[in-house]
Amino acid sequence: MVTDRWLDESGAVIYGKRKSGDEFKAGKKLLAEGEIDLTPLDDVVNSLATKMTYLMPDCTSKTLNSLRKKKLEHWDQNQQTNRDWLALNMMTEAKAGFRAFNEGPKGNREVDFIKLRRMLAEGHPWDDELIEAILPK
Repeated sequence: MVTDRWLDESGAVIYGKRKSGDEFKAGKKLLAEGEIDLTPLDDVVNSLATKMTYLMPDCTSKTLNSLRKKKLEHWDQNQQTNRDWLALNMMTEAKAGFRAFNEGPKGNREVDFIKLRRMLAEGHPWDDELIEAILPK
């Protein structure tokens, strides 16, 4: 991702713009060669959780709700359509994607999107046979 800054003028998070071409390939190769050590993150999360244990529960809840306000407002405006989409998606793309991630070998955890499109174009229904056919081997 191209991320020359983290926040915009109003303080909202900038998520970056996807790289493409050789830059994308080089970045993907670099990520595949790396190892992830989540110990520092675990340490910080444990420290924060311990600090929160010693805070007043209602004040902590109010603070967290305030931080999440924009997200909650968006959810409240879109919750029904989001729930409908999630329910539909969990029987199709998400079901395939979660299985690919959980069961696929390291470095190959994506469904075969081309095979998926071909099978759907041929009229194949979203069923366990289709999902098995597109899972990484």
